[in-house]
Amino acid sequence: MTSIFRAVMGTDFDRLHPQLQRRFSVGLSTGEACTGQGVMDRIWHGGPWLKPFLTLGTTRNILVPRTGRNVPFTIENVPYVDTYGRETVTFVRTFDLPGGPRRFDAQMVLSPKGDRILDYLGTHQHLATDLHFTAEPDGSLLISSGEHRFREGPVDVRVPELIGATAQVRESYDDSTARFRIQVQVVNRYFGPLFGYEGSFKATYTNTQRCGVRPGLRPVREESRA
Repeated sequence: MTSIFRAVMGTDFDRLHPQLQRRFSVGLSTGEACTGQGVMDRIWHGGPWLKPFLTLGTTRNILVPRTGRNVPFTIENVPYVDTYGRETVTFVRTFDLPGGPRRFDAQMVLSPKGDRILDYLGTHQHLATDLHFTAEPDGSLLISSGEHRFREGPVDVRVPELIGATAQVRESYDDSTARFRIQVQVVNRYFGPLFGYEGSFKATYTNTQRCGVRPGLRPVREESRA
C-alpha cells in the first residue's frame, strides 16, 4: 500500500524533492499526517465583480473573499477512510485574516481508475475537480486542475468554461530556509485571473493512530460520485 499521491504519479514521484516526497507520502500506509504553519505573503483577487461569488463560496468553505499580506496560515493534511471506504486526505487551509479566520476546505481521493486525484471542495463536497500531479525539473510539484463538476441531489453537471476556472498549484522546498513554498493561481479562460495566494510554511508530522482526525476537519456531507 502506498500514498494516493505516489500511486497517481508513479515513478515521477521519485523526482520530487525529498521533503516534498515525505509531505505527499502522508496516508494510511505511513500513518502520518502533516500540518503546515506559515505566512501567506499575499492573497489576491481579480476584479471587484468577483466579491459576491467569493463571499457566497465562504458559506461552504470554498475560496477566500478577502485580500491581504503577511497573513498567518495553516494547512492540515490528515488521512482517513471516508463513508464510502476510500482513503481520503484533507487539504484544509485556514487563513487568519482580520475580522476572523477563513477556511478553504478540500478532500482528495484517488480516482477509481487510479489515473488522477479527485478533489472534493467545501464542507458539502458539491464541487469536484480532477487534479493532475507533475514533478518539475527542479524537484518542485505542479498540480493542475481539469474538469469541474457540480453535484447536489440528482443534479450532476459539468461546470461550463464560461463560469468555471482552472487552478495551478506549485509547491517547492527551499533548503536555505527549510520551508515549503506554495503558489496558487485560479484563472478563468475568458475573464482572466480570479484568485490566488503565495507564501511559505514549515511542516510537522504526527501519528494518525495517536491523534486521529480532529472534530470539524471532515466535511459535513461526502460525495460518492467520481
